[in-house]
Amino acid sequence: MARSKSSNAWLAEHVNDHYVHMAKKDGYRARAAYKLLEINEKDKLIRPGTIVADLGSAPGSWSQVAARLVGGQGRVFALDILPMDPVHGVDFIQGDFREDDVLDAFVELLGGRELDLVISDMAPNISGTSSIDQARSYHLNELALDFARDHLKPGGHFLVKVFQGSDFQSFLKAMRELFGEVVSRKPKASRDRSNEIYLLGKGRR
Repeated sequence: MARSKSSNAWLAEHVNDHYVHMAKKDGYRARAAYKLLEINEKDKLIRPGTIVADLGSAPGSWSQVAARLVGGQGRVFALDILPMDPVHGVDFIQGDFREDDVLDAFVELLGGRELDLVISDMAPNISGTSSIDQARSYHLNELALDFARDHLKPGGHFLVKVFQGSDFQSFLKAMRELFGEVVSRKPKASRDRSNEIYLLGKGRR
């Protein structure tokens, strides 16, 4: 079957993508690794000993970055609806974050630890209808924020991918109620045509 023009364009972009080549060279599973690395370079979120939850972790590039940076004294706990090949130093559960029994199992995995950092690169399956996709995306973001509210230690941080749309301001307001400071980040590895940005909540109240 012939590829569509849009899929040919995506393939050409992907093949020529600087970050795709870097990921292969550096051993990361996806170009998304460089988004987290750039944000961390600026905001110093992950240090040796940090306890991290990675929501929407598959294929595992953010978990790879986090596990490398937290070192032997830190811990990384990861969750995704998709399978993820093991990452050394990462405890992973496969399941749907929206389901209570999956969330309960993940909380049990934490073993009562308070988290220093919650990172969420979750995105819904895209339907192609922007209003539906936006609503699904913000539902996941709100669940991630609820999780951060319940499990971050005071002073902890929360990094979440959001898509700019009608729900953006209300979500931003909810984050500002929980964190001392909320800033936006658009890393260079985020494609220009994407309307994704990352919101970083610093200093859980």
